[in-house]
Amino acid sequence: MKNDLNKIMWSTIGLLLAAVWGLPFLYSVWTAFHDEIYSANFVLNAPLTLENFFEAWQAAPFALYFLNTLILITIVLVANLVLCTLVAYAFVRYRFRWSGFLFALIMVQLLVSPEILIVENYLTLSRIGMIDTILGIALPYLTSAFGIFLLRQTFMTVPVSLDEAAQIEGAGAWRVLWNIYVPLAKPIYLAYALVSISFHWNNFLWPLIVTNSPEVRPVTVGLSVFATVESGVEWSLVNAATLMTTAPLIIAFIIFQRQFVANFMRAGIK
Repeated sequence: MKNDLNKIMWSTIGLLLAAVWGLPFLYSVWTAFHDEIYSANFVLNAPLTLENFFEAWQAAPFALYFLNTLILITIVLVANLVLCTLVAYAFVRYRFRWSGFLFALIMVQLLVSPEILIVENYLTLSRIGMIDTILGIALPYLTSAFGIFLLRQTFMTVPVSLDEAAQIEGAGAWRVLWNIYVPLAKPIYLAYALVSISFHWNNFLWPLIVTNSPEVRPVTVGLSVFATVESGVEWSLVNAATLMTTAPLIIAFIIFQRQFVANFMRAGIK
């Protein structure tokens, strides 16, 4: 009887939390697809409209914001995959002095909040003249301690016998890396890429500080400026713009949901 009461209690709490978190989302969807006059009045048979999306798209350069975000994510993701792969491979297959200390030093980065380094990173970019550039936004994220750790743990599961067999066949270190290690770690690469894309698509504070002009703003900063300056209190336009900026991630997750979960489970097991 006591267990049944506990189950009922936790189920009720879960439903309440779902309702609390779901109501703002439902309100955003409602106002995005209805006229401004229905933003504060719920009328079940209110006519649907797509005008809010067209007006929001024309009111701000969202096409440029999306392009800047895609360029930023591409730069960061390519740099992360290449650099993390090389560093992880070096830690796994090469023995050199202070390797354990250097790896521990890299892992310390996981304990440091990115917000702590914002001032120093900004001063560094200011000295080299990269403020208000897409490359300046990407520079602090060109490599990742988490990516290095994840790939190192994956590469450690590759048998050394594969290296030796490839070397007998005359393969060098580069060929061994790209023909053996990288193909075996494809699920890990996909899982890491999904997390990285999601993080940098939603990253807000650092791009807000570094950018000054709309020509280099990513989606998150552009949406913030649009919501606070250009559209005022027209919540239908603001919510329509919000749905536009979040739709690509939502659609991608729905399409690749099975692969996303399967790759993360495989990454966790490894």
